[in-house]
Amino acid sequence: MPRTLLFNKPYGVLSQFTDARSPSPRPTLSAYIDVPGVYPAGRLDRDSEGLLVLTDDGALQARIADPRHKLPKTYLVQVEGAPDDADLAPLRRGVMLNDGPTRPAQIRLIAPPALWDRDPPVRFRKSVPDQWIEITLQEGRNRQVRRMTAHIGFPTLRLVRWRIGDWDLDGSSPGTWHDAPTG
Repeated sequence: MPRTLLFNKPYGVLSQFTDARSPSPRPTLSAYIDVPGVYPAGRLDRDSEGLLVLTDDGALQARIADPRHKLPKTYLVQVEGAPDDADLAPLRRGVMLNDGPTRPAQIRLIAPPALWDRDPPVRFRKSVPDQWIEITLQEGRNRQVRRMTAHIGFPTLRLVRWRIGDWDLDGSSPGTWHDAPTG
């Protein structure tokens, strides 16, 4: 029977099991997950947090990672500045990045979510406001959310992937994992 794990990846951890960089290897999944045969279905940047799905099912791995399957991925994003709905409108239509146009995103302003503290914390600047937004994409290019928010003038300060398809982080602490519900 295939196995699928839902992992809450902490900030600073690579989305792989080894790091060939030396002399100072960075933290990897192997510090948190000791389950043979599972591999990440997609990636999260080292400076992003949140839901990472690992599985030993190659077909499921491809379905999650391949943008052709249009599996929605939802991110909670803290941006520098105070965008309003008009500022976010280009992301709803899709924007042109250096690697081509993005698909339209579902995006909305949200109240600061009840999340765990990040280590290290996001820098706080009294003179610069910040705002949380929720973005749902059906594609996943390298650093896409960060590039999209920067494109409209609101750089990402913190990025947490909250949901992939029907799976979410509800009740998960950073650095923990559990088997995905079946059925």
